[in-house]
Formats: sequence, structure tokens, C-alpha cells
Amino acid sequence: MCIKDNGCGISEENLSRMFEPYFTSKRNGMGLGLATSLNIIQSHKASIEVQSSTNQGTTFMLQFEKAIHE
Repeated sequence: MCIKDNGCGISEENLSRMFEPYFTSKRNGMGLGLATSLNIIQSHKASIEVQSSTNQGTTFMLQFEKAIHE
């Protein structure tokens, strides 16, 4: 699953820290949103990858394990 925007993108410096708890680039942010999201994604045995280009946008790619039903 991919989620993509065409916003301002994320700088290389911020990209490497974006899932750290309490890290934020927003003036009034708390820095818990993406850290919490990562925790939820990992609890479902999924992974997330982020690609971003300044002034072009960001893409979040989520990959879930294939469910096996008995």
C-alpha cells in the first residue's frame, strides 16, 4: 500500500529522524504521531518505508505480511 502527497517534501536531515519519539519539525507538534504509527504498524507485523524529495512530495510505502487462513 502506498500513500503519496505532492507537498513540500521532507529534508534528508528530518527524514532520518522522523520516527523518533518527540522529534518534530512543527512549531506546536509533540513528535509522537509517527512514532506511535510505527509502533502500530510493527505490532501488525508490517513494515514502512519513506521516500521524499524536497518540493516534490513524500511517499509512505506499507507492506503487510500475507495472511494465512486455516
